[in-house]
Amino acid sequence: MLNTARRIVTKVGSSLVTNQGKGLDHAALRGWAKQVARLKHMGKEIVLVSSGAIAEGMQRLGWNARPTALYELQAAAAVGQMGLAEAYAACFDQFELKTAQILLTHGDLSNRERYLNARSTLTTLLKLDIIPVINENDTIVTDEIRFGDNDTLAALVTNLIEADTLVILTDQAGLYTSDPRRNHDAEMLSEVSVADPALLKMAGGIGSSIGSGGMLTKVMAAKRAARSGAHTIIASGHEQDVLVRLAHGEAIGTRLKATIPVLAARKQWLADYLQVRGTVTLDHGAVNALVIDGKSLLPIGVTGVAGDFERGEAVACLTPEGREVARGLINYNVVETRKIMGKASTHIETILGYVDEAELIHRNNLALL
Repeated sequence: MLNTARRIVTKVGSSLVTNQGKGLDHAALRGWAKQVARLKHMGKEIVLVSSGAIAEGMQRLGWNARPTALYELQAAAAVGQMGLAEAYAACFDQFELKTAQILLTHGDLSNRERYLNARSTLTTLLKLDIIPVINENDTIVTDEIRFGDNDTLAALVTNLIEADTLVILTDQAGLYTSDPRRNHDAEMLSEVSVADPALLKMAGGIGSSIGSGGMLTKVMAAKRAARSGAHTIIASGHEQDVLVRLAHGEAIGTRLKATIPVLAARKQWLADYLQVRGTVTLDHGAVNALVIDGKSLLPIGVTGVAGDFERGEAVACLTPEGREVARGLINYNVVETRKIMGKASTHIETILGYVDEAELIHRNNLALL
């Protein structure tokens, strides 16, 4: 599963990066950086979702107990994010890898324009061989918009960048048939489908005292990741070189298998579940580029625009005869699209005064019908 994956999201839980919740465990962070570096050398793209900011903030503030008040958690996160970013940058620098800190809220991924912005930033960082280190933006979230745990955040990021596999590392060995702390006959599952109706029942109640997410949140994250076709591995981060061994095909922890491939899942989402806000009519050359060559849609191939859409909303792509051949997420709003249609991508900045993307619709955000 991980040995064949090209793009991987790895979530490291609080218990694996902190000293029992008392500040960051810098030796542990160096260990994760070393493993990620080895995966990079294997040709894999890695996004790291890491807990630890609040624990680091608590240590810097001299707090012994995790606060429950939201404003105190926000304060601890604000202080701790400084240390978390600095620590990861220093650790990855030892392996000649650069890092970038990304802080997200639910609103960033539910708003279509901010979704595209986050996606573009992350994919660009991966192209630049930089390791994105992602955490929830605890400094500004409210009860209504917070992810609530980094398992959910990791799954949403997996959907966002169309990762092949989500790895959730925790202090548990994997998913058991029941809580092993209460039932000595509980058996660990090596592989299970995310569609298994018994999955949620098996996941109930198993959690860590340090982080905010139990096994149930991890299973829910696996189900969410599967919506974009990604498999999930839940494994113990205390296993020696767990990421490297997984990348070499060793069976560790529990594999939760998605039922449809990544590309098919995204195309299905684009084709079936998004409400179309407008249309763009293409010339025959652009139709052939999309349908036959599998390319992105460029402004130069557009001859007409209709509807009222914003950047990031779904539009239908029509042939000169008016037949819909594709639909996708457009990178410019209706006014901007009208201004740049029929023009070369190199002229976008001159016409609009800026350029978001060279493509009107990127092929990764396009589904043929």
